[in-house]
Amino acid sequence: MVFIDNLGNQLSFNTKPKKVISLVPAISETLYDLNAEELIVGITQHCVHPPHFKHTKQIIGDQHKIDINAIKALQPDLIFCNKGENTLEIVQQLQTFTQVYVTNIQSIKDTKHFIKNIGLLLNRRTDADLLLRKIDLKLEDFKFYIKNCTPKKVAYFTGYHPWKVAGNNTYIDEMLTLCKLSNIYQNLEQYSEINPKRIRHDGDPEVLLFPSAPFPFKDEHAFEISEYTNRSSAVFVDGETFSGFGSRLLRAFDYFKTVRNRLDQGTSF
Repeated sequence: MVFIDNLGNQLSFNTKPKKVISLVPAISETLYDLNAEELIVGITQHCVHPPHFKHTKQIIGDQHKIDINAIKALQPDLIFCNKGENTLEIVQQLQTFTQVYVTNIQSIKDTKHFIKNIGLLLNRRTDADLLLRKIDLKLEDFKFYIKNCTPKKVAYFTGYHPWKVAGNNTYIDEMLTLCKLSNIYQNLEQYSEINPKRIRHDGDPEVLLFPSAPFPFKDEHAFEISEYTNRSSAVFVDGETFSGFGSRLLRAFDYFKTVRNRLDQGTSF
């Protein structure tokens, strides 16, 4: 079996992988939802879904700092990484002794292709097909719901000091577009630094979106940047849902409806 990951790396297997490590929370959750839990031998400390993983799987560090000796001891057949969450140095270290599948998910199309590939790679094709059908049904339902919603201009923050936002070619930007939330920083590449004092000039958003992850924004951050806006509403959202690809997408659509309902009604979160 030969597979090509999102960076063009070729992976070749004589048999189905039997020992897998995930360095990406969204992938760990997807493996569980594809009934591949018994294949997982290692995860990061941030792989918190499902909750029992922290008790049943070996923790081998986090996305940016791994215990390479612990990983080698587990003798994995396959390790899943993500371009935006794991460094090139980590990927190259792992490639010296095992196969590494690197994801780079920027769209729903990308996440569906990845789910299909996992199904083929780990002998979970039936589970993957079922999950994809469920996602398609949820997506069609959401598109029907959202068509009557009024577009709103937003800024989606991802970092503080320096202030960073989600720009184009990101999974977050596709989720915003799906929700008819027009990203004023769509002209910027991926995750870019901005000058908060210029936010009105940049697009004067109606809504400022502050996710729970990767940076845990608080009220004081919203108050700080609101000084530079023209009465924008500050809204705190679940960062895992807006950025979590894979099977998380299946659960995202109901949450997005909640977000849009509250934005349209002007109620607080």
